[in-house]
Amino acid sequence: MSVLFRRACLLTVLLFGAATASLFAADKIPGTLTVCDSLTSPNQPVTIDATLTWKGFQTETGLGGEPLELLVAGNVVATAMTGRDGRAAFSYTPKAKGSVPFIVRIGASPRVAATEAGANLAVWERRGPIMAVEVVSLMADPVGQGPTMVWPGKEAEGRGPMPDAAEELGKVTQFYYNLLYVVTQDQEAGSSQASAQARQWLKDRKFPVGYILVLPSGSEALGVKLDELRTSGWKTLKIGVGRTKDFAEAFLQRRLDAVMVPEPPKGMAPRKAKVVKEWKDVRRKL
Repeated sequence: MSVLFRRACLLTVLLFGAATASLFAADKIPGTLTVCDSLTSPNQPVTIDATLTWKGFQTETGLGGEPLELLVAGNVVATAMTGRDGRAAFSYTPKAKGSVPFIVRIGASPRVAATEAGANLAVWERRGPIMAVEVVSLMADPVGQGPTMVWPGKEAEGRGPMPDAAEELGKVTQFYYNLLYVVTQDQEAGSSQASAQARQWLKDRKFPVGYILVLPSGSEALGVKLDELRTSGWKTLKIGVGRTKDFAEAFLQRRLDAVMVPEPPKGMAPRKAKVVKEWKDVRRKL
């Protein structure tokens, strides 16, 4: 066998291998990763949840048996495998307080294309004061339309902030308040992307970083979460600033302070709620 013939055979094998690898890569399915913010204290372990799904023609299903990696500051700090429902849980222990951005990405998977998603880990001292803020209270109403009382989803991209809202919350954080952003939405809408959309909206409008919590609309879900937070040691959450009656009532029913902004229509504010017309007046009620 001549040298030229052997080289031609070798080249054919290499080209076939490259084409096969490319074919397999092209056959990988496009998964979607979903992560949400988490809350903990310095030197306390926290569970960070992630969900990997694939959207078919009619349904969205979880992808099980896939390796995921948790990255903090560009370093892999934990790994996990998705269960049958596509969910995975990481354990991580932060050392210092602050807001810690993290990324969850696909590991070495033979069937799912590379993808990643990011969120924030709120690392707060338990003695630090916490203020809950209903995100719709930060959003200006669409021109020619009434107020939107739940998270508007993709419509939020065109919504501007209420005057002075970002600046006032920036000043609030200077007084050592930690911010818990509450996103409420209709139960039928699903919550898979609400956290990421809200995080991007807040970032684009230069709001201070906080912990984003997505809940169904109505006071019941918020009330349950407030009870859970206080039971787990977050007892410095004593005030909520929001737009809806349900939001204010969830705080007032637990003998916590509630501020409504902007001023609601007559008769829509609970009796003990504090009411202000503009965000620049909120700090006077704290």
